[in-house]
Amino acid sequence: MALFRKESPREEPLPQVSPAPSVISSSQPSSPKEKPEEEKRIQDNLILPLEPEPPGTPRQRGAISKERAAILKLQLQIADHLRQQMVPDLPLEMPWERTPEREQAVFRALETFVNRGNLRVPPQLTKEQFYKNIMNEVFGFGPIQPLIDRDDITEIMVNSPYIVFIEKDGHLAESGYKFLDDEHVLRIIKRIVLPLGRTVLYDHPLIDARLPDGSRVNAVIPPCAIDGPNITIRKFSREKLTIDDLLRFGSLNENMARFLEAAVVSRLNIIVSGGTGSGKTTLINILSGFIPEDERTVTVEDAAELQLRQRNVVRLETKKPSPNSPTEVTVRDCVVNALRMRPERIVVGECRSAEALDMLQAMNTGHDGSMTTIHANSPRDCISRLETLVLMAGVELPVMVIRKQIASAINLIVQASRLRDGSRKVTQITEILGTEGENVVMQDLFIFLDEGDGPDGKVRGYHSSTGMRPNCDAVLKRNGFDLPATMFMKGSRRG
Repeated sequence: MALFRKESPREEPLPQVSPAPSVISSSQPSSPKEKPEEEKRIQDNLILPLEPEPPGTPRQRGAISKERAAILKLQLQIADHLRQQMVPDLPLEMPWERTPEREQAVFRALETFVNRGNLRVPPQLTKEQFYKNIMNEVFGFGPIQPLIDRDDITEIMVNSPYIVFIEKDGHLAESGYKFLDDEHVLRIIKRIVLPLGRTVLYDHPLIDARLPDGSRVNAVIPPCAIDGPNITIRKFSREKLTIDDLLRFGSLNENMARFLEAAVVSRLNIIVSGGTGSGKTTLINILSGFIPEDERTVTVEDAAELQLRQRNVVRLETKKPSPNSPTEVTVRDCVVNALRMRPERIVVGECRSAEALDMLQAMNTGHDGSMTTIHANSPRDCISRLETLVLMAGVELPVMVIRKQIASAINLIVQASRLRDGSRKVTQITEILGTEGENVVMQDLFIFLDEGDGPDGKVRGYHSSTGMRPNCDAVLKRNGFDLPATMFMKGSRRG
């Protein structure tokens, strides 16, 4: 291949980069001004030290030094050269599957360039770092690939080419990772969405997609993105968490875990309520693990995130309209179709629109044990939100009728919360008892009692039973769960 030949007069030489001490790499020591916790994050290679920015730099846009831009440009040029030589028919915006054999081919090509003197490793990087960065441009998602590869990072937020934030352990931090420019970010967006049959057009600037590992991706491009293309990646654990993990994290206690297992197996209808980033999807994934193997379940999602491990599961996903395929398939369409698939349970990833009405009707017509999530800050807010979503279906129902539907369909609301220290906990398990007058009657069975912040900044508190015996106790007993009365005694803190 031409890739391995010495330069000829007709070949354009590979670009060189001059020494630039100000370029930041993960091997550089941190600045003495950095806070201890930031120093630790830098030592862990979680973030890179932040470059000083010229006066007048827009705060929401950021900047990149000339030296660092030169290195990024060099890495891109080499990556593009390798791609065009090795897979000339594959557009640069399309991903190229990473295999050990292909990595070896790229490695040998880079070694050839360096050994022949055609390429110099920038002094700010080790050869290993330099090669890895090029590999990420050839096969992966460029500068943010190291963040995607880390299991301890839960969110990646590319605000602009020069500002990338991450979330770890519930805390946000600027990562120090940068792109070369807007086109570089746009290329990565295309690399994410093109394999899904989607296109990136300025007429369709709002994009939802997912990575091969199931992580949720949202991207916005101009004209809607004022400071340049941006990307938000919500990552999920590659290993499915279990209820034991939640116990270990302190997200709930043992009494709550036993009760939730009994509730799922006994086919109670459950809504997981919570704000953004509160762990709703994680929680519903864990609860779905209690569904017996012999029951048929149909899942419906806007973007596939649920990870049910049972064998008799059918997964449905919505379809966005595109220039090549203008037909849209909504969550509501999928829920209606799911009812024709002989499901015993329906699990909807999130109710956010008119599908709430169909979900309630399914729960009321023999599909016991169904589950969904909803954005709400408390169980009472969850009821109000459901009322609003049902009205979005365009069916003119009196509010009282809607409330009766809700009260007869839903048994439990499990409230998930992201606390001020970044931890995620189940803060309430609430049972719906019915209606009284115009109100939906509920009772808390378990709550989290917040005792303020400790010296380390962590939220102190504990989970406790409220002293209320669940109305669904008879249903649980019929299904083999004779839970002791001590579980529900006020102040019970087991686990």
